[in-house]
Amino acid sequence: MEVKREKRCTRRKKKGDLGAILRKSWYYLRLSVRHPSRVPTWDAIVLTAASPEQAELYDWQLKRAKRMGRIATSTITLAVPDPDGARIGSGAATLNAIAALTDHFEKLGLGPLVEDVKHTSSESFVPHERSNNEVPLLSMVNFMAKRHILLLHAGGDSKRVPWANPMGKVFLPLPYLAADDPDGPVPLLLDHILAISSCARQAFKNEGGIFIMTGDVLPCFDASTVVLPNDTSCIITVPITLDIASNHGVIVASKTKILDKTYSLSLVENLLQKPGVKELVENEAILDDGRTLLDTGIIAVRGRSWVDLLNLASSSQAMISELLQSRNEASYHFSMSLYEDLVAAWVPAKHEWLKQRPLGKELINGLGKQKMFSYCAYDLSFLHFGTSSEVLDHLGSSGSGLVGRRHLCSIPATTVSDIAASAIILSSKIAPGVSIGEDSMIYDSSLSGGLLIGSQSIVVGVNTLRDSGEPTGDSFRFILPDRHCLWEVPLVGCTGRVIVYCGLYDNPKISLSRDGTFCGKPWKKVLLDLGIQECELWSSSCVLVEKCLWNAKIFPILPYFEMLSLAMWLMGLSNHKNTSLLPLWRSSHRVSLEELHRSIDFPHLCLGSSNHQADIAAEITKACINYGLLGRNLSQLCEEILQNEVPGVEICKDFLSRCPNLLDQNSRILPQSRVYQVQVDLLRTCGEETTALALEQKVWAAVANETASAVRYGFGEHIVESSNCISPLDYQDKNLDGCADHPFCPRRARVELPVRIDFVGGWSDTPPWSLERAGCVLNMAISLGGSLPVGTIIETTTTFGILICDDAENQLYIKDPSSVATPFDNDDPFRLVKSALLVTGIIHDKMLLSMGLRIRTWANVPRGSGLGTSSILAAAVVKGLLQIMEGDESNENVARLVLVLEQIMGTGGGWQDQIGGLYPGIKFTASFPGIPLRLQVIPLVASPQLILELEQRLLVVFTGQVRLANQVLQKVVIRYLQRDNLLISSIKRLAELAKIGREAMMNCDIDELGEIMLEAWRLHQELDPYCSNEFVDRLFAFANSFCCGYKLVGAGGGGFALLLAKDANRAKELRLLLEETSDFDVKAYNWNIFQGL
Repeated sequence: MEVKREKRCTRRKKKGDLGAILRKSWYYLRLSVRHPSRVPTWDAIVLTAASPEQAELYDWQLKRAKRMGRIATSTITLAVPDPDGARIGSGAATLNAIAALTDHFEKLGLGPLVEDVKHTSSESFVPHERSNNEVPLLSMVNFMAKRHILLLHAGGDSKRVPWANPMGKVFLPLPYLAADDPDGPVPLLLDHILAISSCARQAFKNEGGIFIMTGDVLPCFDASTVVLPNDTSCIITVPITLDIASNHGVIVASKTKILDKTYSLSLVENLLQKPGVKELVENEAILDDGRTLLDTGIIAVRGRSWVDLLNLASSSQAMISELLQSRNEASYHFSMSLYEDLVAAWVPAKHEWLKQRPLGKELINGLGKQKMFSYCAYDLSFLHFGTSSEVLDHLGSSGSGLVGRRHLCSIPATTVSDIAASAIILSSKIAPGVSIGEDSMIYDSSLSGGLLIGSQSIVVGVNTLRDSGEPTGDSFRFILPDRHCLWEVPLVGCTGRVIVYCGLYDNPKISLSRDGTFCGKPWKKVLLDLGIQECELWSSSCVLVEKCLWNAKIFPILPYFEMLSLAMWLMGLSNHKNTSLLPLWRSSHRVSLEELHRSIDFPHLCLGSSNHQADIAAEITKACINYGLLGRNLSQLCEEILQNEVPGVEICKDFLSRCPNLLDQNSRILPQSRVYQVQVDLLRTCGEETTALALEQKVWAAVANETASAVRYGFGEHIVESSNCISPLDYQDKNLDGCADHPFCPRRARVELPVRIDFVGGWSDTPPWSLERAGCVLNMAISLGGSLPVGTIIETTTTFGILICDDAENQLYIKDPSSVATPFDNDDPFRLVKSALLVTGIIHDKMLLSMGLRIRTWANVPRGSGLGTSSILAAAVVKGLLQIMEGDESNENVARLVLVLEQIMGTGGGWQDQIGGLYPGIKFTASFPGIPLRLQVIPLVASPQLILELEQRLLVVFTGQVRLANQVLQKVVIRYLQRDNLLISSIKRLAELAKIGREAMMNCDIDELGEIMLEAWRLHQELDPYCSNEFVDRLFAFANSFCCGYKLVGAGGGGFALLLAKDANRAKELRLLLEETSDFDVKAYNWNIFQGL
């Protein structure tokens, strides 16, 4: 990165991949919610609202977002309306929101104690010249200066997206990545904004500040890489063509920049609003590639600038009162804009202009000491949701591949309906006899038969499935033409809902005199065709108000199906001319969009939406239990059902009563572990925690039995069947005849194995996943310090019984081998060897009637290493015992037996560890579910060049952080048994990455392997955020500039880390730094690829 004069630095950059950016952002969001101590989250999220009523709706939505895991429980949420519902502008609304949040912190008792201010550091940002009676205020400013705030401007009337007016544009449905979590809630625009902003939170680090965004824009870029200068404000910009710039704000940035591949950082020299080419040229705003910098509406303020803003906000109530008074006295509407007035205070070139504006001098005095920077993100995609057509454009253009087109919905068979494949159906119930055209969106609706929805149309919150005794089905037919919007609004004081509609391209703000339209037709034609007079839509008394769709009293309030009939008439579709419908319309009470906006019954809207979604979740759950194979995430669906309060609990209890019949219906194909897990989830939903805990034991027992059945055709008393089986009584009798069959024969087995490091694919090898789905793992066998670190020596002895010794000098003598039985104590240091005795069946072999066994084990690696030591040691013991028995000691048989062994031990685990230790070198292993479970190990023929490069560039480092894999494993297995869709998609991706990694290895592309390791590490943290910790995060951050990839081995949580350096020299440099630094007490091991004896 360098600072220099711009010559050709704004060359066109390729936009970031939308899917990759969103998935990475959602990764940060989920991690920050689940583990905020590792990935910091916002201290508060604030939304501005147009009115107190809209603020209530926003509060409800924010609580729902918190319940759905979009917002951390520790984050304070607040919706702040403009004072008295007056439109004060985004700048004044910003100050008002900051002041309201400060008061809110105080009311919650989260601010500092007044006495604490006596101990305030002398380095405080608060000016010292303030008077003593302001001590509480100064203390709150100091407190707020350390907080991290996300502010979303979401107030307004959504005139150009009128169907989003009731919910607020920031809450409109945006089903990007919806298919990743098909049982979760429909993703909203807010959810994606929260994901992007969670990355931006990381850019603030530990310095407090505020991040301001607008609620109708999704800026898709990797915000985690944003560079924010200290003590300043910073506006995010993106190069844009001049035609687009003419309708937006433009930033004039200094030619002296800090340049990087993905961004540039420079001082803001001027601000332009909707400039023409001449103004752009005069202000030197055109970049060398012919574009200019677009103001995205995203502003970050931190350090001293943040303190200045806090101080200004503390006096904002007086400023807002003055603002409202000046507006009342003036003949024009005045407000304080964030992007014109407030931001101008940080730009000296705008100060003279700002002084002429009301409160401009106050803004300059409060904020003018600091500067503003422009952070130009070359890869930013600017998705604006300013009109209805833009919403459909974003769902159907470059982002169409990310859109979930069927989500939490009930749709009929294709033989009884006509629903286009490209139509988007979200949280809706569609009855037979419905037709929906291409690229249309149906959201939060229930549609009865006889409805024809055209192409590129939007239907929101419509419920025609009414038990009202009015015409339905074949007796009623409603048509919504192509490119139209239809929605319903509950009004205060009305028992029903008002049906509202308009054309997709209608702009409610364009007046009659400027060729405004209604339902896609000019107003003059609409009035002429329908016989409606202007005075019937617009009052003649409002001379100064332009006549437009926004204030046209056109929507009648009537019984539901009469409103539908009039809707078709007003859209020009009715066959009944004007004879009956025009008088009906004239006699009805009618409202405009403007009146609807002021009269929305927000509590009714929230309750209706919540109950509707709960009903759909209940129907999906019922079908899953009655007809399906329990493939849905019932735990997640039941959370939604419970939002229906008392009826929801009763519904879940009914589902619970059906569970005992599930195995009888599908016993041959439905895993018992899944059935038990469903019962556990339903018990918890119904509040029966004690019963759920007791049943969990059956879940794990079922997993163990299913694993054993997949290894052999049923798990009897022992796994390996032997013709020399004996009963426990034989050990007591030890008759001479039995001993004569097996005279003492000295035998000795020594098995030494390498450890394994895994690059990618872990978890896809773990039961019950590997019993039901294919798995793929790419791993490698290595020696440490020139030796094989894991091994066992097993010898026959003339003394009866079994003596076990380990490298910790623990010792156990088992006089009667038949006494070895499960379950084992978790603290039993010999349970691994005992389990090996069971799965090999040696304790049931007659040879032990004439001899005993001495078993010694060792593992010369740190405990909790993550190198698969436990499984590999188990493989060594099993292999050694089979050698003593002269049984099948093939690697495949040993690997499968160890899989069962770990279930018996209670640790769980998959097959990749033992495969990693049993087979030399680098290998790609695939498993195929079935009875028996089949493994295919494919050794990679590694070139000398690949081996040399890996051994030079890959650091194998022990972090000193001890971890236990089963703690992580149990959480992951439970989530799989619950059919957690995010977990399933993550493990599928890990298996896919193993295949990609295999190709990268064969092509000797070590850099691509590094990228794969990074993605695998992100996916492991998706599976369980506790697979890492703050120490490991700091270690990886320290190594990041040296490495192209890194991850913890195994399940994570500690143990060894793999650091893949960008080249051999940086590997040496990094190793030296790790050895010298006192910040990390880690050890880099000497290692080599083990290629066999």
